[in-house]
Amino acid sequence: MENLQKQMKALKIYSGILTMLVLALIVTAFRQNNSDNEHFKHITAERIDIVDANGQIRMAISNHDRQHPGTLGGKELPKRDRPAGMIFFNDDGDECGGLVYDGNKKGAGMVYSIDQYLNDQIMQLQYNQYNEGKTMQRSYGFKLWDKYDNYPSTKVMANIDSLKKLKDTAAYNAGIKKLQQPGVITAERLFVGKNTKGEVGLFLRDDKGKPRLKIYINSQNQPVIETLNDKGEVITSK
Repeated sequence: MENLQKQMKALKIYSGILTMLVLALIVTAFRQNNSDNEHFKHITAERIDIVDANGQIRMAISNHDRQHPGTLGGKELPKRDRPAGMIFFNDDGDECGGLVYDGNKKGAGMVYSIDQYLNDQIMQLQYNQYNEGKTMQRSYGFKLWDKYDNYPSTKVMANIDSLKKLKDTAAYNAGIKKLQQPGVITAERLFVGKNTKGEVGLFLRDDKGKPRLKIYINSQNQPVIETLNDKGEVITSK
């Protein structure tokens, strides 16, 4: 009889523990099933990554210090200084544009960029201002570029890495300056807006990035139409 009582007591304890475990599993499952529809009135975060179901990043919303460095060829780039904002990523995991901004007493800016596949930006809506001495320089508008398919971003980064390995500051600076020349890896084609000269209008360039046509209102409020040759010389002006 005593053994039966002991067995009954053990069974009650076991039953109680089992019941608690089942209840815990039900609560956990309920929370998981409803987690997709959770409502938050206020979220404070230094960075939020939006990812696919497989964990691949699609958008990073971040402050300045934690901003995503970007990706190239599916590989994350080394950490670099980037403004706060949103960075977008395509199906391959590569950066494909973004919206970034900053601003202080020294300068301010905001840029919305759209990148070409396997390359850098080809469209931008931009605003920028900075102090040059005691003069405030300011420009804003819409800009287009050509990016060359034979010079994708991976090739640009490989060239830059090769220049760094030279450990020669003069050679590095010369190489970077060559890459930055219009028509080498990119060419600005169009700008519509206000430039730092105070001119407001349409500015067109050829496929080498050389100015060819300008239609604008100058800083004296005079309308101007200029055509230029491939050397940048004005051919006609009205």
